[in-house]
Amino acid sequence: MRLENGTVTAEFLLVGFSDHPELQKLLFTVFFSIYSVTLMGNLGMVLLITVSSHLHTPMYFFLCVLSFVDASYSSVIAPKLLVNLISDEKTISYNGCVAQLYFFCSLVDTESFLLAAMAYDRYIAICNPLLYTVIMSKRVCCQLAVGAFLGGTVSSIIHTTNTFLLDFCSEEINHFFCDTSPLLSLSCTDTFLHDVILVVFASLEEAICLLTVLLSYVCVMAAILKTGSAGGRRKGFSTCASHLMVVTIYHGTLIFIYLRPSAGRSMDIDKVTSVFYTLIIPMLNPLIYSLRNKDVKNAFRKIINQKRLS
Repeated sequence: MRLENGTVTAEFLLVGFSDHPELQKLLFTVFFSIYSVTLMGNLGMVLLITVSSHLHTPMYFFLCVLSFVDASYSSVIAPKLLVNLISDEKTISYNGCVAQLYFFCSLVDTESFLLAAMAYDRYIAICNPLLYTVIMSKRVCCQLAVGAFLGGTVSSIIHTTNTFLLDFCSEEINHFFCDTSPLLSLSCTDTFLHDVILVVFASLEEAICLLTVLLSYVCVMAAILKTGSAGGRRKGFSTCASHLMVVTIYHGTLIFIYLRPSAGRSMDIDKVTSVFYTLIIPMLNPLIYSLRNKDVKNAFRKIINQKRLS
């Protein structure tokens, strides 16, 4: 990488939380605990769905993929963050920074498309229950999952290329990982076009995903309200509540980070918000889905009982 002044550098400095040295050990303990719970919760969910035959349905297939994505994109960020918190050297190589941004964007965008696919699955399950197994066949589920990964990959290529075509004036990234906004702020040249590309593609993706979720749940709510029994309505709302909670938290955070005006932005606030969606949301997702889901809890109890009897 060549800086505008002609200096050639092969690495960036991740400032992270170094402006609060007295909190480094505490932050390491907190983030390590969160990351450990994230891995155990998400990989545990993947394992539970894989070994429990009665969870081999489209809804749990998507939940399994979602848990894998959550564990993966948290792992793109957390290990380097933890190392930097206990190390004097807080650098990341240029290629490492490119790779981190690419995989992070790819997995985050994949999750957005997955959440939309999950909303479509709930729409088919509740509005077309007799045709559910026909419409949401294994082939269709795999195609939707692959499509989510392809969409995330294309979006990531656009954002990563758009960011690293710039010349940088500084090596100091005022963040704890390589993200688009702090990298764009290092540019020596006008970033107006790059900002427009970022906002346009991010807005387009959010619009597609949120519109899919919104239309799916409008139809779902209409179908639930037509249900004659109070028990049926309660079961329908309960089925959708966990997913709606995850969608609201996830997309609300992304919109706050990437689509709010850049004028007057505080990097300290961005860092705290980034911690929320890179570490805390992946930890919360398996808890939200498991605590409100009788099938998951019953499958877990069944495995525990089998272990005790064996």
